[in-house]
Amino acid sequence: MSAPCQPHAKPLALCHPMPALYQPLAPCQPLSPMPAPCQPCASPVPAPCQPLSPMPAPCQSCLCSPQLSVDQTSAEPAPSPQEQAWAGPEALCPGWLEDEAPDGEVPGDSGDPDCATHAYELLQSALRQEGLPHTLDRSAEPRTGVGLLDMTVCILGSPTAFLPVLLEGGTRCPGAMVLCLSPTWASRVPSETSPGAWSLLLSRGVSFEAGGHSALETFVPPRRANYVTGTFTTGGPEGGWVGELARDLDCPTGGSVPLARRLEDPLVTRWVLAARAGLPVPPTLAFVLGPRGDLPTESVAPGVRLVRLEDPQNQEKLVQEEVGAFLGGTAMEPYSQVVVRPAGWRWRGTGARSTHGKEEGAAVARAVGARLRGLREEDSVLLEALVPTARLPAPPPRSPAPRLPVALRICTLVCRSWGDRPQLCQVACGVGRAEAPVRHGAALPQGLDSSLQQWGVVAPGQRQALATRLQEASEATMAALLAAEAELSPQQRGGARARTDFLGVDFLLACVDDALELVALSTNSQRCLETCLLAEGMGRAMGESPSDLPRLLAEILLHRAQCHLVEGKDILLIGAGGVSKSFVWEAARGYGLRIHLVESDPEHFAAELVETFLPYDSREHRRDEEHAERVVELVRARGLRPHACLSYWDDCVVLAALVCQRLGLRGSPPAAVRVAKQKSRTHQHLQRCRQGRPPPAAFAVPCRRLQSHGDVERAAGAVPFPAVAKLEFGAGGVGVRLVESAGQCHAHAARLWRDLRDDADHPGIGLGWGNAMLLMEYVPGTEHDVDLVVFEGRLLGAWVSDNGPTRLPAFLETAACLPSCLPADRQAQLVRAALQCCLACGLLDGVFNVELKLGPGGPRLLEINPRMGGFYLRDWIREVYGPDLLLAAVLVALGLPPVLPARPMPRAHLAGVMCLDSEHGPVLGGGGGLATLRELQSRGLVRLNRLFEETAGAGEYEEPCLSVACGGATRAEACLRLLGLCQALGIDSPRYPVEHFLSHFK
Repeated sequence: MSAPCQPHAKPLALCHPMPALYQPLAPCQPLSPMPAPCQPCASPVPAPCQPLSPMPAPCQSCLCSPQLSVDQTSAEPAPSPQEQAWAGPEALCPGWLEDEAPDGEVPGDSGDPDCATHAYELLQSALRQEGLPHTLDRSAEPRTGVGLLDMTVCILGSPTAFLPVLLEGGTRCPGAMVLCLSPTWASRVPSETSPGAWSLLLSRGVSFEAGGHSALETFVPPRRANYVTGTFTTGGPEGGWVGELARDLDCPTGGSVPLARRLEDPLVTRWVLAARAGLPVPPTLAFVLGPRGDLPTESVAPGVRLVRLEDPQNQEKLVQEEVGAFLGGTAMEPYSQVVVRPAGWRWRGTGARSTHGKEEGAAVARAVGARLRGLREEDSVLLEALVPTARLPAPPPRSPAPRLPVALRICTLVCRSWGDRPQLCQVACGVGRAEAPVRHGAALPQGLDSSLQQWGVVAPGQRQALATRLQEASEATMAALLAAEAELSPQQRGGARARTDFLGVDFLLACVDDALELVALSTNSQRCLETCLLAEGMGRAMGESPSDLPRLLAEILLHRAQCHLVEGKDILLIGAGGVSKSFVWEAARGYGLRIHLVESDPEHFAAELVETFLPYDSREHRRDEEHAERVVELVRARGLRPHACLSYWDDCVVLAALVCQRLGLRGSPPAAVRVAKQKSRTHQHLQRCRQGRPPPAAFAVPCRRLQSHGDVERAAGAVPFPAVAKLEFGAGGVGVRLVESAGQCHAHAARLWRDLRDDADHPGIGLGWGNAMLLMEYVPGTEHDVDLVVFEGRLLGAWVSDNGPTRLPAFLETAACLPSCLPADRQAQLVRAALQCCLACGLLDGVFNVELKLGPGGPRLLEINPRMGGFYLRDWIREVYGPDLLLAAVLVALGLPPVLPARPMPRAHLAGVMCLDSEHGPVLGGGGGLATLRELQSRGLVRLNRLFEETAGAGEYEEPCLSVACGGATRAEACLRLLGLCQALGIDSPRYPVEHFLSHFK
């Protein structure tokens, strides 16, 4: 017997044998007469509000029966009037039907025909039930202080559907979240930046602040939305006023009516899930009219067959043949019943369906034919198998009373997270009687783990495996739907900037070949959100810690609004850097930044990639004060008015700070950047900072500046050996060496002062500042990088990575991993030490890279880089955690605190190794290793970060040319993959023992 569809991964074996998996189901009676589909209203503006006693429920989707795998959100019996009172959003939001007066003063438009007053009352009721203060009415005092860089996330529609997200967003970014309850509170004006699009301006709204405070405000002038989402219902034309206001906007829009309709169409989504996500779906035969441009041209997907009809009235024979082939096919062998129903967004919740036994071929064909007679072009008729919910062996009952069969439906909410990657936010399960479908909002949700235990999945490992499978399936669903959505035209999406940012996916826990399998049923635009938020609120009421759901959604909405804010901003960038900074130009284009580049090399490849190229030779950085004056003159002569100025290139950080100061732009003071840039000054300054517990002086290391051989003798009396000798302004680890005595220090200084005199001898390592050296006490321990985002002295984000053992005596970097292997408390030590050192030096705003060592006595500072981390760090942090350090640096320079994950969780583990031209040139070049690595990178199997196009330095001054990294679900898996790759390509060798380098990551 073949399964109806192939699972995407090996199914989970059941704990106990199941001798009788599928029981025959009692046939349901066809519905007669068939309810009419929801009729769209004629106007996008709702009719005047009527008293809510009782309030009729809107068309609600429902959950499937435990015996069904079809999407019964549009295939269930119509609920009775008594049931309707509990089937809609009012079941999710206590007080939805209440007529009580709100705690807060109702705004003075009680006769508003668009129901704003009633929506305001609902908001007050919801706030009261959360124990939060009522909304203050500040509408009589217009708010006038909203600037061009102020963020506005606009939520249109329901005052309760997004309330937890609004509250969380108000805490993270006070005043940025604005709830619009009426079409009269907003207006659309032609966009000034995107021809054919519209800007949404808010003249009124409810804004949210920290601590759950909210205020009704008027905005003069109207406030421009930077991000818009809302309750995109599918019951009316363009989803009523919400859909109309959100249509064709010039700002990012989280959803639209056309996208919601696609999500609510079971045929469209089921096709995508089967064909693109490789997920099991119920065996389905679908009939459609004509071409149906929203469906692919192929007629078959795994588990789904599509039949296109030109004229249903004259194709009865074709219908009968297709129905007969479907009922007699191998996909239907495990099942005994089928459902016939119309499908499409307009059929959601109508209950228009009929159930038949598989052997009733003639009756099934007649039912299909009857549905086809009323078929519209955007609709379909589905014939689908009734897949029973898995029935697991249960322990003996504790009571002699009969045990009734129950149903389980698994609801998941997935969001488009950092870097446009799907992320499962929350899972909620609905359980009910087998003979009645479990609808969203009709049953209180419960957790996945307790539901599986209730179902008989007793082994913790098996429940965890199912949870992992569910996460993979949910995220694969969203990835497939987003890929399909990206192929749509702007008109099909509801605007060029409209896209789905979160969606719900419902699953059935079925049984396939004596194993549990998740069967994907359907998707939805908001019902899973309401269910999961209800589950989150229930948990809070029991004293549980808040779930991550409101935080995750608020962070994504705020992040997208920030990305829109930086579009079109003029950024003055000082120094282009080398090939290792090539990502800057692509990223800037992706964020819509206009880069005006000041660069010493007039032939630099970036000249063709920026808005304005300003060649100016600033390599002699001891004259940076003079250079800053000349750069400012160049900028003003070109008529440029940059919004921000910064540098990602180590050589130019002081010059960038001086230019910021002269142009009045935000940035760290030049004096602070100078202290951080000069290594001996950094440590000597910190040694004088003795306030705090512990004080910054605790992290400093004894060191002395070396400008002559006489300085070497004096330093030898103050710094114990072994010690580290290195360039005062160096970068990339060039010229660093372990010295055991004053004699070795003399010899190393003599060679370095002879070989590295100015920037022409080794560009990019700081020789434009001179070739002074320092002698620093050697610090034992493991080496780590800490990348910080600091705004006004406040830490917004921190990431710790580990370095493998350096190659002595030159301290050349060999390997790295992210996330760190260290326990959380040791990572916290590193982050606190890095932050205290930056603040003590005066670095209060920016993205900084701090190198430290961690020994038994705690962290010790090596050096501070007052710019974004180099080499692979920006790329790795994006891959593992999501945020982009480049964007964060731009936002800080613009005066905006970047929205970053409050609780960053790694999505993967990366382990990488550095390659040297001296060691790996033959295997990478002549041996074809580099071509192989690039091909593997194109398939997503490795991550390459090219550091130099040509050999950088030679001998003891050599720098790594390439970083090669592999990922994995665990650190051990990532290291194992990397080691195997390095052994296969010849990167690993007795002279370069990769296994030894990686062995430190434990």
